[in-house]
Amino acid sequence: MEYFPEKRNLEDLWQQVFPVGTEWDQLDMVYQYKWNFSNLEDAFEEGGELHNKTVYLFGCTEPQLVTFQGQNKATMIPAVVAVMSPFPPSDKIGITSVQSETEEIVSMKQMKMDWVPYIPLEKRGSQVERLKKSQIFILSCTQRRAGLQHMKLERIKKFEYCLPYFYNPFQEDEIEPITVVSILYPIDPKPVVCEFDWEHDELEEFTDKLIEEEELSEDQKEPFKDFVREKVREAKKANREAREARKKELAEMNAETRAAFENMRFYKFYPVSTPDAPDVSKVKEPFINRYYGKASMVL
Repeated sequence: MEYFPEKRNLEDLWQQVFPVGTEWDQLDMVYQYKWNFSNLEDAFEEGGELHNKTVYLFGCTEPQLVTFQGQNKATMIPAVVAVMSPFPPSDKIGITSVQSETEEIVSMKQMKMDWVPYIPLEKRGSQVERLKKSQIFILSCTQRRAGLQHMKLERIKKFEYCLPYFYNPFQEDEIEPITVVSILYPIDPKPVVCEFDWEHDELEEFTDKLIEEEELSEDQKEPFKDFVREKVREAKKANREAREARKKELAEMNAETRAAFENMRFYKFYPVSTPDAPDVSKVKEPFINRYYGKASMVL
């Protein structure tokens, strides 16, 4: 008689979590191994880090060269980030493209994503159980791969540049204010594209260097300097407005929300070692993404 191991209650939890920012044509690579996230399941059991806590989960993937059955293999390693928080950490997604050097913060719904309750296997048959208050929420995406063929390439790429967005108003003090402005000075035959740091660059020297490198002509020196000064003024104004908006937000924040932000924890789960999948124990790292920063704990 063939033996089928009993299904664990949260066994498919990691698979239900959408791996945000993974290229569509690489999704099959993620699921080619029988990854085991029993550490994530155990965290919800009594004595585990997430037991009886309200948790929001999202997935990500990390390309790594790892060993499997004696061979080095390029692998898309799945990881699951658990955010312990009484409310959704954010309803927004950051879209960042290295090529275009742009950043867009949009609503999750615009990218067909949302936090949805996760129903454990044993409760899926019962309508009553399904309606009970859930404590596990997963970032889900309703965009189907089959629908991509009707979509413009630019829109498809947007999904691949997505990062779960998070903003903690209490951590603003730890972040260095941005003092760099991107300059695109429109002149013929070739526009001047550069970055100017008003803390470290001296405008006269900076402009002379561009003239010396033949990026800018002498007769454009003063108009260029005026253009940079205006960009710096705009950036300083934006910094000031962001600071004031944050002060207002903190002043109006109730004690409950303040406590939730202060007690928020991020846990990053990697698959445990099994003979069915590559061993990822040597490539684990706490970094989540540019918005979330590092995990409080890596498991």
